[in-house]
Amino acid sequence: MTEPSPTVKPRRNIGIFAHVDAGKTTLTERMLQLTGAIREAGAVDLGTAHTDSLDVERRRGITVRAAMASMEWRGCVIHVIDAPGHTDFAAEVERAFWALDGAVLIVSAAEGVRPQTERLYHALEEYGLPFVIFINKCDAANADGSAAIAGARAALGSVVVDASDPQSVLECLADFDEDMLDAFVNGRMIQSNRLYELLREYTLAGRAHPAFMGSALKNDGVPALLDAIVDCLPEPAGDPDSPPAGIIFAIDNNQAQGRAAHVRLFEGTQRNRDGVTLTIPPAYRGAPIKTADYKIAQIRTIELSGRGEDLGVLTAGDVASVMGLKEARAGMTIGDASRLPRRASPDISDERNGAFAQPLLLVKVTPDDPSKRETLRLALDTLASEDPLLRAETLGGDPHVRVMGAVQLEVLEEWLRTRFGVSARFDKPHIVHHETIAEPAVGFYAYTMPKPCWAVIRFDIAPLPRGAGILYDSVVPVREIAARYQHQIEQALPAALQQGMLGWPVDDVKITLTGGEHHLIHTHPLDFIVATPVALMDGLRRGKPVLLEPILSMDITAPSDCAARLRSEIIAMRGETVADRLIGDLVRLTALVPMASSLDFHTRLAAITRGKGAMTQRLHSYRDRAPDPSLVCPRRGVNPLDTAKYILAARSALDGGIFNDV
Repeated sequence: MTEPSPTVKPRRNIGIFAHVDAGKTTLTERMLQLTGAIREAGAVDLGTAHTDSLDVERRRGITVRAAMASMEWRGCVIHVIDAPGHTDFAAEVERAFWALDGAVLIVSAAEGVRPQTERLYHALEEYGLPFVIFINKCDAANADGSAAIAGARAALGSVVVDASDPQSVLECLADFDEDMLDAFVNGRMIQSNRLYELLREYTLAGRAHPAFMGSALKNDGVPALLDAIVDCLPEPAGDPDSPPAGIIFAIDNNQAQGRAAHVRLFEGTQRNRDGVTLTIPPAYRGAPIKTADYKIAQIRTIELSGRGEDLGVLTAGDVASVMGLKEARAGMTIGDASRLPRRASPDISDERNGAFAQPLLLVKVTPDDPSKRETLRLALDTLASEDPLLRAETLGGDPHVRVMGAVQLEVLEEWLRTRFGVSARFDKPHIVHHETIAEPAVGFYAYTMPKPCWAVIRFDIAPLPRGAGILYDSVVPVREIAARYQHQIEQALPAALQQGMLGWPVDDVKITLTGGEHHLIHTHPLDFIVATPVALMDGLRRGKPVLLEPILSMDITAPSDCAARLRSEIIAMRGETVADRLIGDLVRLTALVPMASSLDFHTRLAAITRGKGAMTQRLHSYRDRAPDPSLVCPRRGVNPLDTAKYILAARSALDGGIFNDV
């Protein structure tokens, strides 16, 4: 007899996004209180916000980790993710998108649209997520809700509709609907329910974004916003009877309960004790994709308290906390990853992918107590499971992490101390560079000693234009190098390209396999994997390495009277202004600037604009930089050009080996 399916209430999976200090967490608290999920709303300034559960969040008054809460309004269960607003934690925002079907974008009525607001808007558009807008802080002394809506319409270049004004709704709909256009031109009245039904239709299609004015602090406008979430944002789709497909969008490491994977299931059904296959995203471009099989111990609701209740089942369209996936990390997918929507198909391997900035600072971490070295390594590995872009790795024998900025470093230092009992110091951050070659070259290696082995490889390596990436081809017939060995060469290249002559990732080259040979008797299965990095490094050495530095795209908003000074600053940083426009009494500049010359620009921006400027930045490209002997990255293991030592490492005669990242 088939077990009856539980009755599923209508659901909404939404995120709340905003620039720093727009009132995002305060709004979440009011929504929780209004729906009865909590008795009393907390306050960010007092450190009592329910969604800011970490000590560092309460003390600093900022959101560091995306927090999830559930509430019910008009019979609809609303799962809300409150994402960080600070740009150092943009990766948390990126992962929140994996779990969502819609969003609320907050704009401050006092400050208007900020650069981070625009970045969030473009991300929502890029991922195809319908969203509504909440104009917050309408009670502030300098607030102007109507001006904020007009500013959002102008700055975002989108159909932003004042949902409280039927005439504004009609004017908006006239752009989409001929009957509404006729009514608008001829002054014909349209019933309000018909207006809002059409507005809902175009909001779900992502063509319009209704805006609601209010004050989260005063609980003004929040009920109307909750109505809009239920009425105008989409019900999650998915077939519960199809094979499972989902993504782990967050990890919670709890000492009492173990590792909990927060999962959004898009297709299928999973139950307690079910087997599950996790797909591990590649750590770098071209890395092999791996899978791991686990058994679900328990499926729980995600609660603010961190405890949760046993659900027993997770169905398509829902989110829950899954226990028993011991090695789970954020970004791993469940089941068939090809059936996930594009926004939930993470590629953390390419720094130029993603809607938000990537970590471009590399920092060495040293424990104050040398005996805590292994504890530090395990702690960093745990933190990396929660944030895959943290990229904890061992370079030159020392732990290193990739981070976004100074605030994230301070948070990491505190977490190491409070969560893991490790006091550690962070060295001065180094900018993550890339490298390429200046001229075509040949790389060759004959791995024929010590026996038994036989793998001969010849590469032709040529530089490519900036931004071209890595291209690979083979012109060697299979009679010279068998197809299975050529496949090994192609598999080994991505790992070998992670560190070139200068220790940085290699970029913008074409590699062609032009010669070589295998031996019917002496060639063993791993010989060509061992030989590939040596032949590659031989070619990179001959091709004369070129250092590539990251170029940032900066979006700067400031009072218009500061424009001339800001343009001068951009030139002084070896940058160029590529866009310049006025929005009211503000100027919006877009500039391309080398990261190396702009590390302290946020401080100068505050001084130039008297604290009224704002900025966001993201990686734009890599460009040539003058050689600098100090800009060399420590190696993960043995340099392949130190051939004798490298071969010993490859044969596991030395600690560490050479296949740690394969």
